Amino acid sequence: MDGLGSTKGNMSFAGFRSSSSILNKIGSNELLDASDGSVASRDESIGEDNNVPTSNGGTTNEGKTDSASLSWYGSVCMGPPDPILGLTEAYNRDTNKMKVNLGVGAYRDDNGKPFVLPSVRKVRMAEEILVEARLDKEYAGIAGIPQFCDAAVRLAFGADHPVLTRRLNATVQSVSGTGALRLAAAFFCCRVCRLSSTIIVKEKFHQGPKVVWVPNPTWNNHGNILRLHGNSLRTYHTGLGMHYYRYYDPKTCGIDESGLIDDLTVIPRRSIILLHVCAHNPTGVDLNTEQWLKVSEIIRKRELFPWFDMAYQGFATGDLDRDAYPVRLFLEHGHQLALAQSFAKNMGLYGERVGALTFVGSQQAEAQCILSQLKILIRPMISNPPIHGARITHLILTKPDLKQQWLQDLKVMTNRIMGARRSLKDCLEKEGSSRNWQHIVDQIGMFCYSGLSEAEVNRLIKDYSIYLTKDGRISVAGISTTNVQYLARAIHEVTNVKNKQNAASVSL
Repeated sequence: MDGLGSTKGNMSFAGFRSSSSILNKIGSNELLDASDGSVASRDESIGEDNNVPTSNGGTTNEGKTDSASLSWYGSVCMGPPDPILGLTEAYNRDTNKMKVNLGVGAYRDDNGKPFVLPSVRKVRMAEEILVEARLDKEYAGIAGIPQFCDAAVRLAFGADHPVLTRRLNATVQSVSGTGALRLAAAFFCCRVCRLSSTIIVKEKFHQGPKVVWVPNPTWNNHGNILRLHGNSLRTYHTGLGMHYYRYYDPKTCGIDESGLIDDLTVIPRRSIILLHVCAHNPTGVDLNTEQWLKVSEIIRKRELFPWFDMAYQGFATGDLDRDAYPVRLFLEHGHQLALAQSFAKNMGLYGERVGALTFVGSQQAEAQCILSQLKILIRPMISNPPIHGARITHLILTKPDLKQQWLQDLKVMTNRIMGARRSLKDCLEKEGSSRNWQHIVDQIGMFCYSGLSEAEVNRLIKDYSIYLTKDGRISVAGISTTNVQYLARAIHEVTNVKNKQNAASVSL
């Protein structure tokens, strides 16, 4: 390789050129559709049904009945509850004093209370800095606060990474990690209309299949972002398809390395592949260094586009650099990539919705074109990102005393999570469980894929008021010194073969 960020021998996945002059030529009476690139006249009627509802619910079409009983949205059915929020609602209704909530995806202290990081508690000091700077509450730019964007990407790539010094990155502020993922998905689907002689040519931004390959399993909201299941037919939210590649082996509660490698080698060229950087959600199973090297090489050979989701930098191991290793490895190998960042978990800024999206281009001009198109997408989505959380994050990342405190906070949180894992494993063994629970301590981050079956989960909820998702995912932050023995005893009861046999005989 000729240098970090070099693209020698690699394609340009975007290949942007300035299109503003071309769009001007298209004319003010035409619209550019971001999902399929179609151009339609502003004067064209919208939709096929020209029946216009009247103020009392009827229509103006001749021969139609004008009835006040007609409803605009009577055909809208009740949507299914969110699996996590529904779990929390059931937990809140439960009157059992021993109840345990292992579903919530947020850090809790040993008393089960929300934890405000000491570094964030110093927000008062940080806000005094903001006041002294006489910062107002005006809109940020469409791309967000530039200083925040710079600090965020430096945290991910490393302060003096060649990609940054060569300005090959297009970084924008996002509404946390979800917003970054949603924006990237929209970008992958975009087309731009260019004039070739007298013909309008539609050119895709992403020069490959409009399909994203995600690990099996993955964060459930990835599917919500990429597609919606309105009925038996898949209705795509962003115009992207979604397929799974093998990742987790339920037999070992670890990586299915052979399945992963086999699937990556047959994914169609130029496809988009989504990768969890660290603290994989929901399994807590991460690739090791050797496995990341193999994956990077296959992705390079197959000309796949890596799309990283990094929601837990520093929260997985307590080491910011170690957690960012996969992203930096891919940059070292010359990959162009996209990166979604979130500061919800690692700074505890859940409600502030602080995130960033970065694309790495092959050259500075390409990065600038990508940035311009991201801004066009942001404008109708959110217009401008929120400023308060981003300002606080920027101060913590750039003020030495605040950053030092934050690094200590990360250690406190990760040490408690690791300690809770060890305690649960130890208590299960003390209960006499014959199962191998080594995976509890081998996995990493906030979540543990317990290996419990749906039937066992249902028993935990029904008989013990222990709430977790149907797939057996445990939010380790919900484990405390006061409930770990009760939890271990309950898990042992529902997984004990003799107890299962007794329960079966009673049911007969």
